[in-house]
Parts: sequence; C-alpha cells; structure tokens
Amino acid sequence: MSAVWMIVASLLFAFMGVCVKLGSTQFTPGEIVFYRGGISVLMMGFAATIGRVSLLTPHWRMQLSRGAAGSLALMCYFFAIGILPLATAVTLNYTSPIFVALVLAIAFGERLRPAVLISVLTGFAGVVLLLRPSLQPEQWLGALAGLSSGMIASLAYVSVRELGRAGEPEVRTVFWFSVLTSLLGLGWALMGDLHLPDARGAATMLGVGLFGGLAQLAMTRSYRFGRTVVSANLSYATVLFASLFGMLVWGEAVTAAGWMAMALIVGSGVMVSLATRPRPAPG
Repeated sequence: MSAVWMIVASLLFAFMGVCVKLGSTQFTPGEIVFYRGGISVLMMGFAATIGRVSLLTPHWRMQLSRGAAGSLALMCYFFAIGILPLATAVTLNYTSPIFVALVLAIAFGERLRPAVLISVLTGFAGVVLLLRPSLQPEQWLGALAGLSSGMIASLAYVSVRELGRAGEPEVRTVFWFSVLTSLLGLGWALMGDLHLPDARGAATMLGVGLFGGLAQLAMTRSYRFGRTVVSANLSYATVLFASLFGMLVWGEAVTAAGWMAMALIVGSGVMVSLATRPRPAPG
C-alpha cells in the first residue's frame, strides 16, 4: 500500500503545481506559500479533531527540523514554478531521491554500492542536459531555486521517515510542517506588496492548500510504512503528471533532449535506490 500512497501523493502534488503556476500571475511566491500552509493548518486541525489525534508532540525537535527543511524546500519550489516551465521546475525538485540516498549513507550509515557514484553522476548529467538547451538567462535563478528545493527536500523526507518510526501520526507531522510553512510564507509575503484574491485567485489558492495538504498526508503515510528510497523513487511519477499538465494547460512542448534528461534523472534515482543497502547490525 505504501506504493499506492506515493502514486496518489504524486498526482496530488502535480495538481498543486498547476495551481501554483496559475496563481503565480496574481500572487507573490511568499503569498502562495502562506496560503499553502494556512489552508493545510485548518485541514489538519479539522482532521485531528475528527480523528481525536493530539497535536502535541513529544518529538518537537524532529518536527521543527522536518518543518523547517520542508518549508524552505517549498519556498524554493514555488519560486521556481513561477519562472520555469512546470515540467522543468518539477523535475529539478524531484532530484531529491538522489540526495535522499546520499543523506541516508552519510547520516544513517546505510551502505551504498559503488554503482551509486555512477548513478549520481548520471542524474546530474540529466540536470545539465535539461537546463542548458532550453533556459533563458532570466530563468537561471529559477533553475537554481528548483535544484535547491530538491536538495533541501531530501532532508525533510528523511525526517519524515524518522518521525514515522518514532510513532508520530501523519496528521500531526503535516500540521506542524504547515504551521511553519504559513509563518515563513507570511514573513516572506510581508516583504512585498500584498494582493487580495478575487474569485479565480481564491480558487487557485484553495487548490494549492487542498491538494498540497492531501498530498502531504499521502506522502507521509508512504514514507512511514514503506522503504524510504522506494517511496522517494515512486515520487518521480509527479514529473510525468506535471509534464502532461504542462502540455495540456500551457502548451509546454518537451523536446527530445528534455525527455532524455528526465529519463536520466529518473533512472539515476532508481539506480541510487537499488545501490542502497542498510548497514548490517553489529555482532
């Protein structure tokens, strides 16, 4: 079931990306991040009340770490979506499985086969191939933000795994992540001009919060009950969904080189996870 949960999360994240890109013509990235977090806070608070789940956590340090990493990654991601084609921004964000495997090896001692080095190089070759032929000079800041979102998100995903192993309910984890997201988004939004949403804007922001909150729940459940690297690689389905939505909604054509680059990045993530093995227990 963990695989199913991640596929559901991937589709919902793609829907969220569509809403973010639609909203980027009316709102600043900080405002979108704020709405994303604020709506999710209300959703998770309601879900916790219905499910009688306490929102008080004994693992506040881990929740803070997960929330901070996830929020920063989200801020970079939303900024990138507003500048880049949707498929490009999502693909850069989903370099995170490569970084997940490296974090697991460095911080948690999970064994990496030598093939992982080739896999990582393959992934970054895909990133170069994706960016160099298609980006305009004004888009490179967005590209840097997209790649940063993938790197920072890897820390959040590992934290999700540890919180799940500690027995933290999905609703509680997503709630505290959303609280930090709304606070950081508000601070960012207040640095610029604020925009009151009209009917269209309200609908897109509701979509950002609703799809994002539900996707977080599905993703958290997948990481809690499945293998981290397997869940991380299944998250690549968002790249396919986002590519299709980009073509359907904005007519964003993906070149042959673009598809090859995406294949390299996805293949790299899969190879990385296959090259990852837990370290044997002492004795």
